[in-house]
Amino acid sequence: MKTDIVILGAGAAGMFCAIEAARRGRRVLVIDHAKAAGEKIRISGGGRCNFTNTGIAADRFLSRNPRFALSALKRYTQWDFVARVDEAGIAWHEKTLGQLFCDGPSTQIVRMLLDQMREAGVQLWLGTSVEKVEGGFRVVTSRGVVEAERVVVATGGKSIPKMGASGFGYQLATQFGLNVIETRPALVPLTFAEQELVHLQPLSGIALDARVTTGASFDEALLFTHRGLSGPAILQASSYWREGEALTVDLLPGRSLSDDLRQLRGEQPRIALRTALTRHMPEKLARRMEEVCGVTGAIGALSNGAIEAIERQVHAWQLKPVGTEGYRTAEVTLGGVDTEDLDPRTLEARRMPGLHFVGEVVDVTGWLGGYNFQWAWSSGWAAGQAV
Repeated sequence: MKTDIVILGAGAAGMFCAIEAARRGRRVLVIDHAKAAGEKIRISGGGRCNFTNTGIAADRFLSRNPRFALSALKRYTQWDFVARVDEAGIAWHEKTLGQLFCDGPSTQIVRMLLDQMREAGVQLWLGTSVEKVEGGFRVVTSRGVVEAERVVVATGGKSIPKMGASGFGYQLATQFGLNVIETRPALVPLTFAEQELVHLQPLSGIALDARVTTGASFDEALLFTHRGLSGPAILQASSYWREGEALTVDLLPGRSLSDDLRQLRGEQPRIALRTALTRHMPEKLARRMEEVCGVTGAIGALSNGAIEAIERQVHAWQLKPVGTEGYRTAEVTLGGVDTEDLDPRTLEARRMPGLHFVGEVVDVTGWLGGYNFQWAWSSGWAAGQAV
């Protein structure tokens, strides 16, 4: 079989690239080993698909060259995708921090993309494995050999292997001489050693707003789990955290504790510190912070210096994870195909004309909250104008 373009991967970036290329009159074949297209779209956002964010900016993407993504992001913006969602009649709403979600199920986004692919004449092969890609380009699949002028690699990263994620895209990049930046799980819960879990496990299930800092600071919800920490603030921080580093957790961001403790010291000097702290946090966490602060007596015995020390501890609790939950639960993969080897306007490999890389397989990773989907739409669109 001969075609103009073969796109490897029927995820967000691959399908969007296919639509754009086919609308330009190109013959497009999309190949994916999964039985259904857009599976990560389907499960995203709790089944509501956080499809983009109003606050797209370069500093919200991690890469060796964060500005690389700007070419595509500026030419196909979040508002362009919102317009497409509106045209499809899909209702949506804005949540906190500029996150845009579908009102209904995320399968509406998948259906929109599949409908547009069909209308544009895109051919889709699902349940089809790719055995190898040879220069030229000759794509050997479980359904036969396909010859194409161009190949777009939209195979995603290693995140959520039970859905079929693999490092195939990175292998192709290496095969054709491109550099691959070290990959690791991102937007992922953090885990702790047994000696730390003894203290954290009793807090499992507690959620509260906090500020988590490790290279960058995030003010969002934090969740204690039986293995460590999760919640949006932790998932965001995980992209910046490296093994051996500690997290700084502010349990009362933007709020003062000292004045309240001094007032209680005068009014209710016999109460324990944990009792005073329950005015600001759940009881179990208050008990743990009392232990961390090393306070055993009533608050009437606390000096002003001791109260200031408690304030500092509550605003800068140091916790040291030992690892992450891994690709099993990671929302995305950090690292990937080196942007130095790609043209930012076309996503084409500089040393291999006709070979393009889009979406998560590239060393561009967004924050939690719709940023990675916008990179998928924008990079897919950019490549779709060039293939």
